Amino acid sequence: METGTETGIYKYVKTQMELLARDGRALEQGGSKAQLAQLRRGVGKSPGELPELWGMFLKSMPEGLMGKDGRPSYAEWAVYTALTLFALHQQGHSEPMNAEGEENRLGRAVRKLVLLGEDEENIRRKFSIAARADDMAELSYHLKTIVKLLGNSDIRLDYGDLAKDLYWFQFDNHADRIRLKWGQDFYRFSEAKNNGKEEKNDE
Repeated sequence: METGTETGIYKYVKTQMELLARDGRALEQGGSKAQLAQLRRGVGKSPGELPELWGMFLKSMPEGLMGKDGRPSYAEWAVYTALTLFALHQQGHSEPMNAEGEENRLGRAVRKLVLLGEDEENIRRKFSIAARADDMAELSYHLKTIVKLLGNSDIRLDYGDLAKDLYWFQFDNHADRIRLKWGQDFYRFSEAKNNGKEEKNDE
């Protein structure tokens, strides 16, 4: 069952990305381009480490998601990491690289790299290394590599869903559930595609 915090994280990340693309203008123009460039500097860093980014991930954040006494909450880590990775993904693209829907969840997006010709073992290894991360800093570091690959292949990602995953990943009793979700999506997408090809061959 989805919690209020999880819903709040999804909605907040979605709103922040919509603000970057306000009025439907291209994300690689004007003020949005400058904000994205700043956010990219935050990839792999801790929330709050770069004061110039405070407003980009804290402004209008619901009180219930914010940490206290200078310690980032799990929600802040999730929001910050999702937004900075989105900014990295967006680089060089005028159309939003965020796309909602199950087909754009992390595991399925990564599988699309294989379907486009990337070496499956290499992609699986990079994905597995990221999934085995012990903390958010390490996970962000490895997801950076994956997001760059997605961007290079024009593959979109559901950043609202990723933010929810990143939130639960920080709980010891939920991390393995999120890892399994990523693995299920990675292999389910492959099986569905393979079945489709087989059906066409049988016609």
